[in-house]
Amino acid sequence: MRIITDDGVELAVEVRGEGPALLLVHGFGGAKEDFFDHLDQLAESHRVATFDHRGHGASGRPDTLEGYSLDRMRADVLCVADALGFERFRLLGHSMGGMVTRRIAIDHPHRVEAHIFMDTSAGPLPGVDPELLELGARIAIDEGKAALKAALDSLGSPLDNPAYERVLRERPGYQEFVDRKWDDLSHLMWAAMARAIAYQPDDHVDLATLGIPVLVLVGELDTPFHGPSRRIAETVPGARYAMIEGAGHSPQFENPDAWYRELTEFLASLPEKVG
Repeated sequence: MRIITDDGVELAVEVRGEGPALLLVHGFGGAKEDFFDHLDQLAESHRVATFDHRGHGASGRPDTLEGYSLDRMRADVLCVADALGFERFRLLGHSMGGMVTRRIAIDHPHRVEAHIFMDTSAGPLPGVDPELLELGARIAIDEGKAALKAALDSLGSPLDNPAYERVLRERPGYQEFVDRKWDDLSHLMWAAMARAIAYQPDDHVDLATLGIPVLVLVGELDTPFHGPSRRIAETVPGARYAMIEGAGHSPQFENPDAWYRELTEFLASLPEKVG
């Protein structure tokens, strides 16, 4: 289905199942299909939805930089929830998705029953040079996505690791899936959100006030996110923390059984109505 946001952008949405509402929010450069391996299983116990962020996948692509920001993507999440009738919902944010969703949990506590932080941070990432992200943004704006890809390929990604490389080798069609996600990206989205991620505020003080159940997931090989994930878990009172063995930045692909087990054990531990 497609949902039109309050500023007129169409978002591609997938929704299945019945039960408590669960909204899965993908990361920078991702797509709603990042969760498709597990959607049917999750739909056995939840009304589960996922969608393509603006500038990603099959969703609309604003043609100005101003059409993209963390605040705008937060508003999109709430637009999706409202359109689906999710008055209260359980929320998973992966990577940039967690940077989007954490403020929803902080600012709209009456809407969020529980939150899963997955390979994400609640502030600027240690070791990520904002000047490099700014350089990438300028290349994207001035020279386009092909030039950006060449620059990124020359630098290599800190998120590449043996788990990711193994899935590329062993899973038929995965390289094509990764390539398609890149092809579907807006270069303006990339520029705007790279800047937003580089300079995002530190929200740990506000996270300490969360009064909802929280699970923090991180891949064992996703070392840039170890410190940020541990800090979230230590900040939120009563948060559960799980490191997914042998996984990198996308544990739902790299160790799916362990990822699914941690997620579903957490969801099963929640009362039917939380808070």
